[in-house]
Amino acid sequence: MSLIPTIGLPKDRAGQFIVDGVADGYEAFALVQAALEIAPDKPVLFVARDGQRLPAIVEALSFAAPGLPVLELPAWDCLPYDRVSPGSDAAAKRLDALTAMIALAKKPHRAVILTTANALLQRIPPADLVEAQTFHARPGNQIDMNVLVSRLETSGFERVPTVRGIGEFAVRGGILDLFAPGWTEALRLDFFGDTLESIRVFDAATQRTTGQRKSMALQAMSEVALTPETISRFAPQRDDGLYAAVSEGRRFAGMEHWLPFFYERLETVFDYLPDTPVIFDHLAHEALAERHTLILDHYEARKKQADGALKDA
Repeated sequence: MSLIPTIGLPKDRAGQFIVDGVADGYEAFALVQAALEIAPDKPVLFVARDGQRLPAIVEALSFAAPGLPVLELPAWDCLPYDRVSPGSDAAAKRLDALTAMIALAKKPHRAVILTTANALLQRIPPADLVEAQTFHARPGNQIDMNVLVSRLETSGFERVPTVRGIGEFAVRGGILDLFAPGWTEALRLDFFGDTLESIRVFDAATQRTTGQRKSMALQAMSEVALTPETISRFAPQRDDGLYAAVSEGRRFAGMEHWLPFFYERLETVFDYLPDTPVIFDHLAHEALAERHTLILDHYEARKKQADGALKDA
């Protein structure tokens, strides 16, 4: 017996509907029931009012609907127009979710995509470009390790002596270790020349092998891919650190906030999953308005700062 009775939402009728009377802590049960009624065979998008709500809802969904696929698309963990880049954990979760959403659009099935008001307002790279950054491989494939290393650097991975966390890779002779978004463990690629001989799973804490993989799907680590196309689109002649770094194909702290300058167009979550039903959390609309105001305030502050710097130059 369900803890939440049938809500009675019409399946084939467009429009907005308000579901009230849901007790605090039972949102996940109501979400599962609403999704079952309006989208029994395709995904739904749930917009939480803030990021603090997501972990509790994820945990509750695992109890309310075991086995239901749940994707989590968080916002960047930095302020609008900031001088720092999003953290690796947030970046990894976002790229993992975006890649999964692309797959959902091609083969729809029942799932819940959890996001926040802040994340909903963020523009994202075009789906076709995110998909193009995904790299598939299996033992026996012919792969130039130098090309793969270049691809990792272009996609936002950091080269380190020893892989410890998501977004890192290391090279030792014919062995390439990496930890990519969507993976619970790191992988060790063993090459003989240009032949990928094996894909081993290893524990990043102990560096010990824990298993084997028959294939891998490697996603990007950053929403900014420093390809020749994005570099040429972004980098006019300007004398500052950001433009100098991008012109040379190097990553720079905070460059993600210049996302519109790297791509011909940007998209939204709704472009990734058109016609997907959207369920808003209580007070989510107010959170959207507050975030929009904050974005404008930070934009004006940075613009004023930049104008002042130009006058002083």
